[in-house]
Amino acid sequence: MTHIDEARLEADLGYRFDYVSRFIGLGPDDVAAIHAAAPALAPLVPGLVDAVYAKLFQQDATWRHFLPRQSGYDGDVPATLDRLTPDHPQIAFRTHHLGRYLTALVTKPYDEKMVEYLDVVGKIHTPKAGSKALDVPLVQMNALLGFVADALTATVLGLGLDRDTEVKTLRAFGKLLWVQNDLITRHYQSADRGPRTAE
Repeated sequence: MTHIDEARLEADLGYRFDYVSRFIGLGPDDVAAIHAAAPALAPLVPGLVDAVYAKLFQQDATWRHFLPRQSGYDGDVPATLDRLTPDHPQIAFRTHHLGRYLTALVTKPYDEKMVEYLDVVGKIHTPKAGSKALDVPLVQMNALLGFVADALTATVLGLGLDRDTEVKTLRAFGKLLWVQNDLITRHYQSADRGPRTAE
């Protein structure tokens, strides 16, 4: 039986990533499968990003989180939700970031820098990083990640890979997104380990 330092899981990002990855079974072969899919997936990223934002636009509960000024964006910000159209420059700014994220998943080495990046993906959707006005409830983050997972699955299934490669690639992405989910939800815990209160 392996001893796990549970307090360290909460304080040491690298230790946490290693633990969750090993528990789930995300290893070098999975990373290799993800990277091997890059040439086929990279050209499809813009379509995947468009699908995600079309879904976000369907609900005010998700779209309203794009109304506050986004961290790093210095252009015009609409005053009301009805003026925040899918072609608004602030949305273009956000779609660019999602495209970079999806590209990073299939191209970047899974080193310390990448682990920090995956962690920031969770943190930046809370007031703990980026814009203090941005506070996306966990239910919306879970819904979004589930949608992204399904869209990635559908995309991989459409690549025409041989069965063995297809299975390895789908399992690898499944494991990776569960690790990403952990690095999102950890930022929704208060100091007393209770859930963060929605606004």
